[in-house]
Amino acid sequence: MNPNSQSNFEELVQLALKHAGKLGASSAAAEVSESSGLAVSVRKGSVETVEQTNDRSLGVTVYAGQSRGSASTSDLSAKAIAETVEAAWNIAKYTAADPAAGLPELELLATYLPDLALHKSWDISADEAVRLAIEAEQGALGYSKEITNSEGASIDISEGRFVFANSLGFMGGYPYSRHGISVAAIAGKGDHMQRDYWYTSNRYPERLAKGHDVGVYAAQRALSRLSARRIPTGKYPVLFEAPLALGLIGALTQAISGGALYRKSSFLLDSLGKPVMADHIQIHEDPYIPGAMGSSAFDDEGVQTQTRDLVQDGILQGYLLSSYTARKLGMQSTGNAGGSHNLLLSSTLTEASDDLDAMLRKMGTGLLVTELIGQGVNYVTGDYSRGAFGYWVENGQIQHAVQEITIAGNLKDMFMQMVAVGNDVITRGAKTSGSILIESMAVAGS
Repeated sequence: MNPNSQSNFEELVQLALKHAGKLGASSAAAEVSESSGLAVSVRKGSVETVEQTNDRSLGVTVYAGQSRGSASTSDLSAKAIAETVEAAWNIAKYTAADPAAGLPELELLATYLPDLALHKSWDISADEAVRLAIEAEQGALGYSKEITNSEGASIDISEGRFVFANSLGFMGGYPYSRHGISVAAIAGKGDHMQRDYWYTSNRYPERLAKGHDVGVYAAQRALSRLSARRIPTGKYPVLFEAPLALGLIGALTQAISGGALYRKSSFLLDSLGKPVMADHIQIHEDPYIPGAMGSSAFDDEGVQTQTRDLVQDGILQGYLLSSYTARKLGMQSTGNAGGSHNLLLSSTLTEASDDLDAMLRKMGTGLLVTELIGQGVNYVTGDYSRGAFGYWVENGQIQHAVQEITIAGNLKDMFMQMVAVGNDVITRGAKTSGSILIESMAVAGS
């Protein structure tokens, strides 16, 4: 990336805002961004794809009172920016007014803008990335003779920067990066084949797991599935492996997002200040963790983000609101335009020794779920039904893999029946959790 981009971008957004003002816009916001990336994939030691990307764009939103228009361009010349602002203005002039539309309240805009260290370049060539991908895949293929094939390995390198500003005087931006390594392995032959994968991602390349180790773990996961069979239909305790437990956090954030609430399409309507999870569950939001994927001092509208407890002792403390959705609900923005920031789910009952083995012992007999299939979640009712793969557990010990099953319940009940959270913590994107044990779910098997 161009090291001079930041100051140049500031000039470009100011140019866009100035032109919007000349046209008669009551207010406006603009963002200029650039990104670059390298994506490499290999399969069975041969290169499949090498893709390099470079993108630059400007997006602008202008307001004619409470009517809004937006437009964007990849041409950052002064002439193209002026034309883009004019296009947005013309849309705004002929758009119906929306009482909830407009920039955030001035007092909510971010004034605390610390450097959260969200960028670190991964300075490797395409050839070096190919070698790393081959090494990662070899970690899987070389692990066991029962690893008979591969769906490949990939290296993804991306970085970018942006500047956002609005006519209220806010301006902010920062560089960012995200890098990753992934491997998918296939075990077995004929009708007895199983596939699994693993990946590592981080803003800092040195914090990634070693490619070889990612491949080995993908192979181990694939091999452990070879004993898969069905189990009888019934009601059992269900332990969500940590990466899948993050999906339960995602279900909560979907239900408490402003868009779902004002449209009345959430099973958690009017739940503020009420119990929504078991009383030992805490969910903390912290936008200020240096280097974390979900960190930012301001949201997509320039509103100051905040450190807070979303759920405390099982009780919902707050929603996830943008300026628009907050106005629709008669509330105030929570600095969540664009989503949540670094959510950590924890339990007051968790002990330092509560690794996955300890969680299996707590469950005793039941189902460990390691993969979910399909999108069977109704966020209006909370009904939950997903195809699943996992492991049957008896007396705290894994007996065999389980396939061709469906797990079902209602998210309201599942949240209240969280009986334990493991210390086998994993972070993916902006969410962190250990494995989560649900007291009972319906399992449809044979």
